[in-house]
Amino acid sequence: MAVVEQLLRPEADGTISFGNHTLSAKAKLEDFPHGGDLYKVKTYQTMTKLEKNGMFVYESVPGTSVLNFAENEGGVSFLVEGNEDAQLTVGLADDTEYEVTIGEENVGKMKTNLGGKLMLSVELAGAGEVAVKISRS
Repeated sequence: MAVVEQLLRPEADGTISFGNHTLSAKAKLEDFPHGGDLYKVKTYQTMTKLEKNGMFVYESVPGTSVLNFAENEGGVSFLVEGNEDAQLTVGLADDTEYEVTIGEENVGKMKTNLGGKLMLSVELAGAGEVAVKISRS
């Protein structure tokens, strides 16, 4: 299992890893500096949430562990792991179309809502780490 024991950590490649889906009690880390931004993470078995500079970035129900989370103008990519299938919500650009790949499968194009949120389901039960890539179309 690839849980993030410190709740949020920078990686050598400039990405971040966060979340611990094995915790039975809520844990949070606030004001974590990385790349000129301040991050906040809340995580435990039933939910993982990440904010950057007070703005929504990521949420999963139930909780997940996220590795090598990278975001840029074109979208986001990361590895996700959890004990059960999860509903992920990712904060992106408002009312924009994205190409979504989960694992090796191209899920197709999905559009964010007016708040910039994109929701997707990821089958995690027994899958180990699953790669997710969301790219602007």
